[in-house]
Amino acid sequence: MTSHALYAAFKASTPAFGAWITLPGGLTARYIADSSPHLSFVMIDCEHGATSLSPGASEAIHAIAALGGAAPSVLVRIPATGTCSSTSWQIKYALDAGAKGVLVPMVSSAEKAKEIVSDCRFPPAGRRGYGNPFTHMTWSVGRADYLNKANEYIMVIVQIENKEGVENLEQIAAVDGLDALFIGPYDLSLGLGYPPPSPDPHPEVEIVIQRILEVAHSNGKKCAIYCSSGKQAAQRAKQGFDMINASSDQGALAKGIARDLEDATGAQTAGGGFGY
Repeated sequence: MTSHALYAAFKASTPAFGAWITLPGGLTARYIADSSPHLSFVMIDCEHGATSLSPGASEAIHAIAALGGAAPSVLVRIPATGTCSSTSWQIKYALDAGAKGVLVPMVSSAEKAKEIVSDCRFPPAGRRGYGNPFTHMTWSVGRADYLNKANEYIMVIVQIENKEGVENLEQIAAVDGLDALFIGPYDLSLGLGYPPPSPDPHPEVEIVIQRILEVAHSNGKKCAIYCSSGKQAAQRAKQGFDMINASSDQGALAKGIARDLEDATGAQTAGGGFGY
């Protein structure tokens, strides 16, 4: 199959660092994806970001694919709004667009995790439909190769970020076909009744985070986490996290401009922007 940096990092058991894409547009996505050779993945955020699932995600994925073999793995966080069955069509849109994996938010049961795995796999391993004429192009392979190998290479990641997900953690982590558990520290904190990280989580939330890491690894799964800075990401890598977000487009843009203006004016910026 084509280059898949996140898959390679998982196989080698080395930390994979990534960046969050919240702003719309193929050129924006491509520029971010080409920003660093240390970037293993980018996450197109269709849940809280401004990119639409269709056609926005598809346009961004194809733009990044044009970078060739040096491109990081492109994943999509689906919106996952509405009833519990709404994730099926959203996963189909993301994978048909050419994503190398999906992140599904607010997963709180093993039953839901099994459904997600099935939606990501072609039969007989799952129930994913086949027919998009463009999907294989973003992987730089023929249609037959994509159909035969997608089940192995597509990353299936679920997000643990509410009380129910924590309560059912062991059962979720034991689901076959799941590649990783992803921790969203912001919603996890709020869901457990604590304030959001500023920038680090509350100590009681940190205990839960470390438990998720332990349970994921004990079940043979990778563990991923969102960080809002490179320094925070480095700390999580030392703790043993496998997939770590280190930056975001809007965060880097705001911090970069603020830093240049501080240098230009000699004045420190009071307060700070949204650190997500």
